[in-house]
Amino acid sequence: VQLQASGGGLVQAGGSLRLSCAASGRTLSAYARGWFRQAPGKEREFVAAISWSGSDTYYADSVKGRFTISRDNAKNTVDLQMNSLRPEDTAVYYCAAGVQLTSQLRKYDYWGQGTQVTVSS
Repeated sequence: VQLQASGGGLVQAGGSLRLSCAASGRTLSAYARGWFRQAPGKEREFVAAISWSGSDTYYADSVKGRFTISRDNAKNTVDLQMNSLRPEDTAVYYCAAGVQLTSQLRKYDYWGQGTQVTVSS
């Protein structure tokens, strides 16, 4: 399985970006999908996750109300719409897939390569 994240870039504070993660190699429709991020000098942290059906979502408190995760099982993709971006959202964003809907990094089986998001003040 390969996960390819895209959509990162440079944006001003208050702006928006939409990240996308495409899976190849096998269908991940039965897997929960998640987004994590890692800022320089910090540990990788949970951002958002969505259940295999899309009926359940889970967000870190720091992004709740600003970010929205969605998925399209027909396309084998998961997106992260990021609004009202802040400088503290600056990080490399990683997509992941796992059996369980969880915020725990170690429970995800497949990882993408990451895409850089930079928010200027």
